Amino acid sequence: MRDNRCVPNQLDLSSLRLTVLGGGPGGYEAAMVAASLGAKVTIVERQGLGGSAVLTDVVPSKTLIATADTMTRFTDASALGVRFSADSKVVADLDRVNQRLLKLAMEQSSDIRATLERLGVRVIIGSGKLLDELRVEVEADGDTSIVEADAVLLAVGATPRELPSAQPDGERIFNWTQLYNLREIPEHLIVVGSGVTGAEFASAYNGLGSKVTLVSSRDRVLPGEDADAAEVLEGVFKDRGMTVLSRSRASAVERTDDGVIVGLADGRSVEGSHCLVAVGAVPRTAGIGLEEAGVELSESGHIQVDGVSRTTASNIYAAGDCTGVLALASVAAMQGRIAIAHLMGDSVTPIKLKQVASNIFTSPEIATVGVTEEELESGLFQGDVVKLSLNTNARAKMMNVKDGFVKVISRKGSGTVIGGVVVGPRASELIFPLALAVTKKLHVDDVANTFTVYPSLTGSISEAARRLHVHL
Repeated sequence: MRDNRCVPNQLDLSSLRLTVLGGGPGGYEAAMVAASLGAKVTIVERQGLGGSAVLTDVVPSKTLIATADTMTRFTDASALGVRFSADSKVVADLDRVNQRLLKLAMEQSSDIRATLERLGVRVIIGSGKLLDELRVEVEADGDTSIVEADAVLLAVGATPRELPSAQPDGERIFNWTQLYNLREIPEHLIVVGSGVTGAEFASAYNGLGSKVTLVSSRDRVLPGEDADAAEVLEGVFKDRGMTVLSRSRASAVERTDDGVIVGLADGRSVEGSHCLVAVGAVPRTAGIGLEEAGVELSESGHIQVDGVSRTTASNIYAAGDCTGVLALASVAAMQGRIAIAHLMGDSVTPIKLKQVASNIFTSPEIATVGVTEEELESGLFQGDVVKLSLNTNARAKMMNVKDGFVKVISRKGSGTVIGGVVVGPRASELIFPLALAVTKKLHVDDVANTFTVYPSLTGSISEAARRLHVHL
């Protein structure tokens, strides 16, 4: 990547004009930091502040999942000694669920906008296009204007990838942004795609009471994740009545009078009432003047960036899903903050992907951080692994948690914690001590010798670390 950019410290911070295209986590976090440091910031967003993460993706989907988790707990309550009277039946009112989650999304978006405006950020709801490195053409409310900038941050996000033979209509065939149009629980939802998005929605609608068929082109669900975690999740799916069609590639989705037919590449077909197509995302980088401004793209259409979020054009940075680094809101926000730190001459630490903790909000949840066991097996890293099933954990037994585990990975010889996996309830919270250990290069003894509450699920993290003790 060429380095033809001006030196950030040469910019007059009090008069620096920053234009941000995209109001998702990468865009609004960058705008907040820049404005707090004195820059004159304009942010241009098509939908509303928060972008797809807040309005159509993370916030609404995880709110839906929270409702599904509650349903699952009711379903499993009999094992805890809770019973319902003969006329009691727990059902989900999907219309109310969707109204609630969309309301929460709009409230979150409004909160973000209020914070930005309080910091002096100019907010434009519209679309933007680069004319060159320093000028952005903005269309809003039918009018076109030119915004002059000393620097630009591109945080334009991504959009659901669509199959030519499975076009979503928002009524029977959906992408993940359209599911919130549903008024009733689908009788039989077919989910095409077994990656994170497909697995999360399959888990959620299974918990809400739908019959679910998950179509996976690979030999297991979550092909890019920890194999042990994927095995546990697939077992839970099947135990809860979900049909998982492995090594089954969908070739087409056809709408019928009262449902859908999903055709498979081997000639089979599956009939259902609705279909969610979750086969990845494509960056929103077409038609926004990147070539004219000298911003280079990868073959996949993602914006090429370095460790401090710089593109190949002077004073143009990029953050979030449009960069193809990691499709996580936390990573987008960090990229945005790093970009502004570099632009404004502040101290900068390039993003370190091995320190990123991520979570899949299925039931059970799957959280990971750092080096993977697959990387150990390939010889990329040398390490030791201890995996403890949660079925031996006292708190897990009290909660009737039967599925899940804790896995801790340490560097061979030194005993430094370099990775971890948690599968279980609230794994998104439980991964934090392991993420802290990886980031701060803690020794397994540091983790093992830290007090945990008894009984607690974190006790299994401490025990796994104890078993990795290096005897001197």
